[in-house]
Amino acid sequence: LPVKENRMRREAVLASVSRRPQHGCHTPEGREALLKDTETWLRRAVSMGAEIVAFPEVYPQMASPDSYAAIEPHDGGTLLGIQELCKELGIYVIWPRFESRPSGLYNTAILVGRDGEVVGRYDKMFPTLGEMEKGVIPGSACPRLETDFGRVAMGICFDLNFMEIRDELRADPPDVFFFCSMYRGGIQLQEWALDLGCHVVSAIGAELGRLVDPGGQVLKLSTYEALITGRVNLNKRQLHMDYNWGKMDAMLAKYGPKLTFEYYTPEARYVIGYEDADRDVDEILAEFELLPIKEYWARVRQMRQDRLAGAA
Repeated sequence: LPVKENRMRREAVLASVSRRPQHGCHTPEGREALLKDTETWLRRAVSMGAEIVAFPEVYPQMASPDSYAAIEPHDGGTLLGIQELCKELGIYVIWPRFESRPSGLYNTAILVGRDGEVVGRYDKMFPTLGEMEKGVIPGSACPRLETDFGRVAMGICFDLNFMEIRDELRADPPDVFFFCSMYRGGIQLQEWALDLGCHVVSAIGAELGRLVDPGGQVLKLSTYEALITGRVNLNKRQLHMDYNWGKMDAMLAKYGPKLTFEYYTPEARYVIGYEDADRDVDEILAEFELLPIKEYWARVRQMRQDRLAGAA
């Protein structure tokens, strides 16, 4: 994983497209039409300021009569067209698809960078029973991938039901978690955002794609319009109210309105943000000796363990 000291979290415009495409990649004509249609969505997103756009699970195969008959090679197919578009438009794209590699078949989400190069891949860690019966190989890890606005991680559809992925990410959460799916996820997306303390963006093969903030609040919801965009500050950290609440005025006295506080009283949490890229909010938390939520949970677990051992 990238070292934390090299992080640069800042404001960014996040976007997703939630729809079922009309064209599939099972024929050369279909592939060309799909890429042309995708270009329209990407140009619109760029015009709205988007820096990264996510598409739904197995997007190029979704409209094919048989998705498994339209599997693309890992180094070819629609990926080549997406790479060219990223390079031309200067945008990141998350492009999910079925792809074949020398090691087998994967349901993967590919992060393509502004320069058109592949930044990294996430392989669906929990394919459905039907997928695995068709030969899909499960992924073994959920990497955090570096962008110029923060770190992102990805999950695919059925993955949302499995705590193993959240447990892996919770130790070192990304700044944005992208969920590429056929099913909507609903309140589960808010649960993941609250648990991980990061923004969550979904791209669904239907309506109701979401942008959720680190407190679990839905900021954007796609309905008739498939494309959603939202400008968010990624230089944020979620905390529990215990042991942290009384330092707000001192922090504001030093940093003023660049420092933001968002309150989630029912969950007894709040989110501190700093609206400038010249300072990481973690530095401010350390300066005022605020207790990160992971450390708070760890302290509770340790004291509980000590008390139980003492009572034995």
